[in-house]
Amino acid sequence: MGSLFVTFVMLSLLSVVSASNFNQDFRVTWGGDRGKILNDSQLLTLSLDKASGSGFQSTSEYLYGRFDMQIKLVPGNSAGTVTTFYLSSLGLGSTHDEIDIEFLGNLSGQPYILHTNVYTQGEGNREQQFYLWFDPTKDFHTYSILWNPRTIIFSVDGIPIRQFKNLESKGIPYPKSHPMWLFGSLWDAEDWATRGGLVKTDWTQAPFTVSYRNFNSQACVWPSSQSCSSASPSSWVNQELDNGGANLIRWAQSHYMVYNYCTDSKRFPQGLPPECSFN
Repeated sequence: MGSLFVTFVMLSLLSVVSASNFNQDFRVTWGGDRGKILNDSQLLTLSLDKASGSGFQSTSEYLYGRFDMQIKLVPGNSAGTVTTFYLSSLGLGSTHDEIDIEFLGNLSGQPYILHTNVYTQGEGNREQQFYLWFDPTKDFHTYSILWNPRTIIFSVDGIPIRQFKNLESKGIPYPKSHPMWLFGSLWDAEDWATRGGLVKTDWTQAPFTVSYRNFNSQACVWPSSQSCSSASPSSWVNQELDNGGANLIRWAQSHYMVYNYCTDSKRFPQGLPPECSFN
């Protein structure tokens, strides 16, 4: 309870923001003109060719928030490519925090894999992977990260698929101290992304292109002199899964999960990570 109290005192020093203009809220940080902001700053595209991928970064740092992005993934043969949308602290080396959504490409007609991970104090190895129940290349779909003092929830089109609870009371680290930037990227990972690297990138299909639009955030910018502690009790600051949300996670994981580190006893022969007993 004490750590939550400190956290909410910290939140009182921050401000709620909502972003919708890519030129204001992001900057292309690598890949040159492979990253483009178009349509009166309402669309951002990234491309990948054999020379380079591309990526963007938010202009603000955040300590907690809900972040929604509509993404339309690379169509056709996307094997070897990785598209990302994630939060990460910078300049902290082995103690950094990170909350990952990555999309692992595949051969034409084969499903993408949505890959999630949570790093706390530099330690990750908390992967859960899912197939999607739709073709993510045909249209835009909304991918969301909720990060507050109580929990992290990953959602697809409003359906929660994964939760990582704050279990500091059980001795399990939780990302709470480091503000994070928001990133997106498209890059080549043919050495591991598709079937463990067995399927390589087909560069005759390049350039590969992914599109982002309708970014929305309800979040606390770091640092700021305004208050976000005035958010209503039903807001993202206090949000946790209710019974309906828990049932949706069970549905998603029973029908579409393809990998769960919490069931991989071969990977953890000394015992599964302690959070697996609670999340």
